[in-house]
Amino acid sequence: MSPFRSQGPPTRRGGKDAGSRRDARPVAEALRRETGSLQLPEISRQQAIVLCMLVLVGLVGAGKLLGTRHAPAPKRAQIKLVGASGGSHARLLVDVSGAVRRPGVYELPAGSRINDAILKAGGETKKADPTLVNRAAPLTDGQQVLVPEKVPAASAAATAASPAGAATAPVHLNSATIEQLDALPGVGPATAQRILDYRTVNGPFKTVDELDSVSGIGPAKLAELRDLVVP
Repeated sequence: MSPFRSQGPPTRRGGKDAGSRRDARPVAEALRRETGSLQLPEISRQQAIVLCMLVLVGLVGAGKLLGTRHAPAPKRAQIKLVGASGGSHARLLVDVSGAVRRPGVYELPAGSRINDAILKAGGETKKADPTLVNRAAPLTDGQQVLVPEKVPAASAAATAASPAGAATAPVHLNSATIEQLDALPGVGPATAQRILDYRTVNGPFKTVDELDSVSGIGPAKLAELRDLVVP
């Protein structure tokens, strides 16, 4: 006998694995068929570029929209309204007397006229002589507004006949015309014009003593006019 044992036919290995491979074939075929049915449509290179550009534009637009929504609201410019100067709010105290309904001291805004003061005092009475008042003259603080009364005809005739002069009532320096100033004793047309010029340059007269500052009027003439004129 041979020292070596006779060996039978070799046992086939992997029989179980081979069977598994045979069972997996139908499954693989089924997956291959399913995958083939889901293939995406092919696109050209130009179409791909256009698609990428559209996506990019959409992203940029969305970014701008979100940035606009979250951007802080711009601050409105603050505009300060600058009012008029403090002088426009100043007040004047004036004394209104004479032929008015309610004589007294009244407060009026700066820039007021003599007519405003007369209206504040209730207006003129029936005895007032409006021809001797310049209603348009401006007011100053502390000024006296005197509305004279009408002079009866008999008194006017007697005054005209007297040698004292033609002035029949106190003349208002701040409202008198050149004719009324010329009628004062010792005041001619030239001096009357200088009084008007002084009033225009320096403003209304506050006192009768200011006549001493007018050229042509000295202490003697001022004393003569003191009882015939009022501011």
